[in-house]
Order: sequence, then C-alpha cells, then structure tokens
Amino acid sequence: MSEHHHSEKRIAHADLKGLYNQLDRRNFLSRTAMGIGGIALQQLLAPISGFGRTTEEQIMQALPMIAPKAKRVVYLFMSGGPSQFETFDYKPKLYDMYGKDLPDSVRKGQRLTGMSANQAILPVVPSVYKFNQHGQSGTWVSELLPYTSQVVDDLCIIKSMYTEQINHDPALTFFQTGHQLPGRPSIGSWLSYGLGSENKNLPAFIVLVSKDASRDQPLYARLWGNGFLPSEHQGVQFRSGKDPVLFLKDPEGFDGKDRREMLDQLSKLNEIQNETWGDPEVNARIAQYEMAYRMQTSVPEVMDTSDEPNEVFDLYGPGSRDKGSFAANCILARKLLEKDVRFVQLYHQGWDQHDGLPGAIKHQCQQTDQPTAALIKDLKRRGMLEDTLVIWGGEFGRTVYSQGKISKDGYGRDHHPRCFTMWMAGAGVKSGFTYGATDDFSYNIVKDPVHVHDFQATLLHVMGIDHEQLTYKFQGRRYRLTDVEGKVVKGILK
Repeated sequence: MSEHHHSEKRIAHADLKGLYNQLDRRNFLSRTAMGIGGIALQQLLAPISGFGRTTEEQIMQALPMIAPKAKRVVYLFMSGGPSQFETFDYKPKLYDMYGKDLPDSVRKGQRLTGMSANQAILPVVPSVYKFNQHGQSGTWVSELLPYTSQVVDDLCIIKSMYTEQINHDPALTFFQTGHQLPGRPSIGSWLSYGLGSENKNLPAFIVLVSKDASRDQPLYARLWGNGFLPSEHQGVQFRSGKDPVLFLKDPEGFDGKDRREMLDQLSKLNEIQNETWGDPEVNARIAQYEMAYRMQTSVPEVMDTSDEPNEVFDLYGPGSRDKGSFAANCILARKLLEKDVRFVQLYHQGWDQHDGLPGAIKHQCQQTDQPTAALIKDLKRRGMLEDTLVIWGGEFGRTVYSQGKISKDGYGRDHHPRCFTMWMAGAGVKSGFTYGATDDFSYNIVKDPVHVHDFQATLLHVMGIDHEQLTYKFQGRRYRLTDVEGKVVKGILK
C-alpha cells in the first residue's frame, strides 16, 4: 500500500474521530437542546455578544438589572486590619478605663485569637491620638488623617461592619470572594463576568500592590483570581518596573508581525478544538491572547505618567513620583478609571499592628492619607466621582484591649471581627454621612450592623446588579458572590 494511501487513510480516520466526538451522546443532547431556540437566542443576544463570550455570559448580560449608579469602582484595600480606634471610631469614655480589664459584660464570651486568649487580663487602652470634628457633617476624625478630614463631607462612613473570620487569610479571602476558603471568584471577576469591559484594549479588572508597604501579611494572586469563572475574568496585576505585566513583551528577535502571525495560527487551532469539544474555556483562552496583543500598546501608554502636571504630583504627595508606591498607584488608578477600566483594586499591606501600634499606624497613615484624599479630590474635579464608587477598608478591625502589656513603647491591638469601620464615596452612596454605631468599647455593634455579604450586595447594587441574580453554574450548583446571604444596605444609598 502506498504512503499516499496510508496518509489518506489517517486523514479519513481523524475526520471520522472528529465527527464522532461531535456526535457523541453528550454533545448531541446539548446541541439539540439549543435547536431552533438557540437560533432565536443568538438573534436576541446579537447586540451584546462579544468576542470570546459564552452563551451563559450573554444570557447574564441580557437579564434586566437595576439602574446603575456607578460605572466603575476603585477599592483601596488596607490589608492587615486598620484600627478603628486610631482612625474613625472616637471613644472618649475609654480614658476613664485606661489599663483596666475589659468587663465580661462587654466581651460576652466571644472568642479571642490564640495570641491573646491566655492573657490574665485584657487591659483597655484608648488611642494616644486626638480626634476633632471636621466638615459640615461634624464627623470625628483622628489627627492621623489630616487630608482625609478635608474630604469627610464626601464620605459615607460605615462603623458597624462585621465578619465571622478572625484570622487574616480567611478574612481577606472572605472579603474578596464571599467565602473563607480559596477557590471562588473575586469581586472584580464577578463584575467583569456580569458587566463585561468598556475598553477592549485593557482588562476589566486590574490590581495594583504598593511596593512601599510593610510586608506583615502575605497577599496571594488568588485574592484577585477568577475561581471557576472563565479565565478572561481574572484580575491582572500591574507592577512597577520595565515589565508592568509579565510576559507581555515580545521575546528577543521577534516583532509585532511575528506575534500577530502566531496568534492567527494559534486561533485556528483553538477554533478547531472549540468546534470539536465545545469547551467555553477555549474561547476564553483566545480572548486572553488577543487582549495581551492589544495590551502591548495600551499598557505602556496608561503606565506613563510623565505628562501629568506637577500640580497632580503635589496633590498626591511626596511619594507620587515613585512608581509602585501607594501614592503613584492612586494616580495610575485614576488614569485607568479614565480609560473605563471597570474595577481597579489597590492593596496596601502593613496594618497588622499587634505591638508598637502608635508608631506603626502613624507611618501607615503618612503613606496613605494624602494620596487617598487626593484621589477623591481628583475624581471630583474631573467630574468622575459622580459615577465612580471609591471604597476604603480592611478585612477586620482591632481590639479595645492591648495585646500584651501596655508599655513605654506603646501598645498593640489584636484582631477584632465583631465591629470595624470602612468607608465609601462617590456614585450611589450618601455623602457626609455616618452609618451604624458601636458601644463605648467599639466591641459590639449597637445600631445597623453591616455584614461582609451586605457590603458585597450593596457594591453590586450600585453597579446595577441584583446580587441574587448574578450566578454561575459550577459542579451542579449555581454560585454567587454573596453565597446564600446578603442584603442591600439601603440606608447608605442616595
């Protein structure tokens, strides 16, 4: 038998195998189920269909939603758990309790971390920093935040946040994904999935991590991961340095034409695989390759701040010219928002202050206070605050008592999930407003509790999404960011 005949036989066998794969029982049932209805659905979704979109994503975007108040979000995550006592939750009655044991009537048998559970006494310690009232709202703000106090009338401060997670990793994971165990999609990924992108040349979800922050608690890429959502929805970390996005540049000896040719050939292979298996992840892979190609031009442009006037750098503070610092990342965040990036998240570590808190938190505030306030001012003067939601906060708060003895070097505070403070500003939320209240020890909530799932539901609501409708089927169950809980906090909405 000739080699030509053998070759034709192999090709015929490959074609028959491909036909078999396409007509096996699972594919037959799934494809027949779409049938004529699939054709009608395709016509219905045609105006919103996008490259690499799966049918479920198209259906998601076709669902009627709430009228959105915000087009975009910038989330300033203060990793480690900022102390509410040294920032926004003023408790003057604590001075009369200095050094005394926390009353059992306040603690109510609530669990402590292993770091302070065996202390003989839990000595109450008030903040060493003064508080003053600011703005027309008369909001109490610590002297550690002189710049934030200037924009307090733009803030919606929530003093009654709470969570069940008492340690960093599960608390961080819970805030970002709605579950304390790793593996679920992050907030930004859910927004990317539900709303798509308004800029075809940049990802819908971008992450910036401060290079100038203390590395007390680690950050993992899974915190901005896509979980079980298609991989095109994962957060993309932009770094300081010559390679803002890893593996984006062409290898040495190659140019843009080479990559374009390679992508075209690779796309053909992926399309064959998609036709054979019908795996939506193949389309996601194609979309990612194409996005990376477009980002070769768009990323250097957006990362370049050389055209920013000196007045902008002065507004954001002395660290704003140092690429990768929190201040520089705030400028970059504003530029990304101007490019219609859907969700920008900044992480700033260093707030886990179990000892030496007075000096440590002063340093943290010096790094973050001016840039944070500058971002509010900058967005406002550009007319962007009215359709941008700004969020500030960490994964939990700190205890009223000192972890260990109070000494001449100061004091420390342990983790406290029962109540803590965070704030929002901009689109959809009330300004110059304080929501919720805690007891005299900032240990228990006495008014308007807000759970993490409530916060997540409210964030989605402001973006025009019903948190109970934004779901994704995985392993036989429909999941959502808020799991089976969460309610919109209507008291903070305009």
